[in-house]
Amino acid sequence: MIYCGIDWAEKTHDVALVDDTGQLLAKRHITDDATGYKILLDLLAEYGDTEDTPIPVAIETSRGLLVAVLRTGKRKVFAINPMAAARYRDRHSVSRKKSDPGDALVLANILRTDMHAHRPLPNDSDLGRAIAVLARAQQDATWNRQQIANQLRSLLREYYPAALDAFAMWTNGLCRPEARELLRLAPTPSRAGRLTRTQLQAALKRAGRKRGIAADADRLRGVFRDDYAHQPPLVEVALGKQMLALLLQLEAACSAADQLAEAVEEAFPQHPDAEIILSFPGLGTQLGARVLAEIGDDRQRFADARGLKAYAGSSPITRASGKKSSITRRWVKNDRLNHAGYLWAFSAITASPGAKAHYHRRRDDHGDWHAAAQRNLFNRMIGQLYHCLQHGERFDELAAFPSPPSATETAAA
Repeated sequence: MIYCGIDWAEKTHDVALVDDTGQLLAKRHITDDATGYKILLDLLAEYGDTEDTPIPVAIETSRGLLVAVLRTGKRKVFAINPMAAARYRDRHSVSRKKSDPGDALVLANILRTDMHAHRPLPNDSDLGRAIAVLARAQQDATWNRQQIANQLRSLLREYYPAALDAFAMWTNGLCRPEARELLRLAPTPSRAGRLTRTQLQAALKRAGRKRGIAADADRLRGVFRDDYAHQPPLVEVALGKQMLALLLQLEAACSAADQLAEAVEEAFPQHPDAEIILSFPGLGTQLGARVLAEIGDDRQRFADARGLKAYAGSSPITRASGKKSSITRRWVKNDRLNHAGYLWAFSAITASPGAKAHYHRRRDDHGDWHAAAQRNLFNRMIGQLYHCLQHGERFDELAAFPSPPSATETAAA
């Protein structure tokens, strides 16, 4: 067999091909454009790359146009962790030398010696990969929105605590359109204290409020006119300008998160696995799309449910040496899937009687803390999801959480 290794960079890439004995057959330095890609494909074809017997490729990334070009057809592309590649480099040289052509050769030799120990990129459908792009982007936008909201909240605490008190009773607080409209209208507490009922009602209407406008306007007017400590006038005005700059960023983040959420709402139901995923308690469209984005729709990606659980970080890991042994949580995992699993388990506790009973059983009978019990619930449910996806079945509450044997039955047994 022939093996290919590519050391990629922003503008150019180094390519190396080796045979079964480790002999270097060819090396190239290509550009990151259509011309460079054609040179690469021609080089692979020159050494026997065909549609039925493609040459496997090792590269240190899983995304980008170069990877998209390589993934056409049946070719297996292996995304090698850069840390693992660095460890393999030490096997070939102890002088600590490093070069881009040398790294390409190391990557090719990784496939030659240990291809069985590495996993090729999953063969997900185009729709599944598109949903992954949208779901991850929406998750990033949500995190970015919360980060900016936290910065804004911290700034308001310095000079404008009345605003935080006024918005405290609203869900999502500073991210709500009403809060953003009022901050834009009155960036300082001095200006907020001069707002009339008519101005407050008009601001709530501009933000899209339909009900309870008069009552909320009276409440806001009372909060803004209450007694609070103030910064010096010039400092207060300067802080107000800083707040408006942050507010622009928050509005952009809120708009991006909402638009991406709409895109996910449109794309996710079109996927064949959406019906099965949405049948699980605690999974809605957004969270279900995040789960699908990370596990993909390639049924051969995970050998069994244990592999998926380890990938999600829900199953524990055992560290044993000599007479010492410990069982701890996993630190190397898919962080996005693990975060989605935390939200999934949290929602399932209230959405499923069986999940709630399982959670309390872990807390009461096994002495787990909240996070450990919730992680155990996620571990069980993601295993059930693997089974349902493999067999094309919807979630069944009775099959997933059969009632535990009663004390009488246990004593009789």
